[in-house]
Amino acid sequence: MKSILWLGALTVGATLTAAAEPTLKVGDPAPKLQTGKWVQGDPVKEFQNSKTYIVEFWATWCGPCRASIPHLNEIYTKYKDKGLIVIGQNCWERDEKLVAPFVDKMGDKMTYRVALDDKTDNEKGAMAETWMAAAGRNGIPSAFLVDTKGTIAWIGHPMALPEKVLEEVLAGTFDVKAAAAKYDRAQQNEAKLNAAWMDINRAMQQKDWDAASAKLAEAEKIIPEEDRDSLDMARLSIFYGKQDYPAAYKLVAKISDAQKGNAMLQNQLAWQIATDGSIKERDLTLAEKVARRGVEASNSKDPSIVDTLARVLFMQGKKDDAIALQEKAVAAADGDLKNQLQQTLDSYKRGELSKAN
Repeated sequence: MKSILWLGALTVGATLTAAAEPTLKVGDPAPKLQTGKWVQGDPVKEFQNSKTYIVEFWATWCGPCRASIPHLNEIYTKYKDKGLIVIGQNCWERDEKLVAPFVDKMGDKMTYRVALDDKTDNEKGAMAETWMAAAGRNGIPSAFLVDTKGTIAWIGHPMALPEKVLEEVLAGTFDVKAAAAKYDRAQQNEAKLNAAWMDINRAMQQKDWDAASAKLAEAEKIIPEEDRDSLDMARLSIFYGKQDYPAAYKLVAKISDAQKGNAMLQNQLAWQIATDGSIKERDLTLAEKVARRGVEASNSKDPSIVDTLARVLFMQGKKDDAIALQEKAVAAADGDLKNQLQQTLDSYKRGELSKAN
């Protein structure tokens, strides 16, 4: 039901082909929109100067895309009244007939506009070519932030978009020239960083935590100082692996404090503390604090996030509170998720902790 994400993996996403030398960068005018059929929402034919846009590329078969969609929807819901328009641009889709049912099933977790790609003259898709390929983006999900002047202000994984950047773009105070220079430096360091991530992943898979820490320190030297927080989730995995729980939970608190509005991230942090079988010492008080932040950030509307808080409460011996919350989670869910949550509720009523899905 829930997966454990860390930001190192977010830099990869679901990969299709090797990226070519990019010709589209931060600071460039956004290419024109060449969408196909609009599956949801009013069509956007061109960028308006008074609006800010997130154009996010995704596909139904892409696991990381499914994980990021609820977070992107939270961003859209939070800022739509301030002039933000989000376009979920489907690309690299294997069967476009699956898109509309997928969007319908997502329901209130995917309420922004959604469009297919235009494959009239290009089987790869016009948007995939003029945006993704042009920017050298070979993995999805990928997002482009377009400012009120039609300029690309930011490119990256949608879950890595800093709200500060978005708020400055919406306010018209974002320094695009500085962002463009920073993006160019990052592109130059990308090959080194990718190699570093491979070394970090290899060391972590081998449970060589000292080597992973050393490689992480090397990666830190490549990344600009203001972006080094992006390594925190990888560092957290190393702390857990080393069973350095004081350091791990201090870092969890730091990450949670810095991302109070990110419901998905708060949920992942709490869920890992509660369910990761490799963790020998669980700080359930911290897990409850983080889980409550997730519930609050999602306006108590995501049953999976409510389920996490209910589990933490049950593990603390707060059975009645856990059951009451789990009942709310079941009522808000549907389909297979509803059945899973009901089974968990039944186990709580028996006084048993259900197996984590």
